[in-house]
Amino acid sequence: MKTWFITGASRGFGALITERALAKGDNVVATARNPQTVIDRFGDHANLFAVALDVTNEEQAVAAAKAAVERFGRIDVLLNNAGFGLLGAVEEATASQVEAIYRTNVFGLLSVTRAVLPHMRRQRSGRILNLSSIGGYRAGPGFGVYSSAKFAVEGLTESLSAELAPLGIYVTAVEPGYFRTDFLDAASLSVSDGIIADYDETAGAMRRLAANVSHNQPGDPQKLADVLISFADAENPPVRLPLGSDTVRAIEEKHISDAAILAGWRHISVSTDF
Repeated sequence: MKTWFITGASRGFGALITERALAKGDNVVATARNPQTVIDRFGDHANLFAVALDVTNEEQAVAAAKAAVERFGRIDVLLNNAGFGLLGAVEEATASQVEAIYRTNVFGLLSVTRAVLPHMRRQRSGRILNLSSIGGYRAGPGFGVYSSAKFAVEGLTESLSAELAPLGIYVTAVEPGYFRTDFLDAASLSVSDGIIADYDETAGAMRRLAANVSHNQPGDPQKLADVLISFADAENPPVRLPLGSDTVRAIEEKHISDAAILAGWRHISVSTDF
């Protein structure tokens, strides 16, 4: 029996994984800004501990981790799932929109991770799954601010993986592509307040594409949830877990593009050494 600590557990991937972990017989500390939404969805369950958590509140994160350990004795898997998107050209986004993305997607993830790590270090075991995105590996027009936050998550994941592996704690960035969730709906995706006509062919085109793709994405969220439940038991888990054929294709295309840059500019790149 494992104990999961899941942020953003009331909907999306967080809710699906909460459901499966409970069905498996695991304990779940299911956090949400309003824990009643968790109770309303999953009902009264002996293995379920619904906890109030705004991931941007560091004190609340520390208190939630402490309460989790008091209730179940340990935390085996931290799923940093809480987050939301921002669609619009970099110039179109307001400062407050940029700050909101980083406050939740980066600083919130950091606060929860730092709150849980003392307990995992004491156990000398644990798994941390950071929900990133293909946008954390390859950026594109319209998602610059969101991708930059996910790039930060990828960097944090790599460093944490190296720092924590000697302590028996594994860290993985989970990189979904387009999955058929509500991510492209207003509940999960903010749109930049201003629209600049000069970006109509780039960020504007992405806005139109997102509207058409919503709820027609190729990825099956049920299958992703099944994979992550099994992945929590995987031996020697990788630092990155790409999920979705579109993610695999995007990574392969970026590898080709980066290889071309190295081939074309190698003489310049290596010319700067002493």
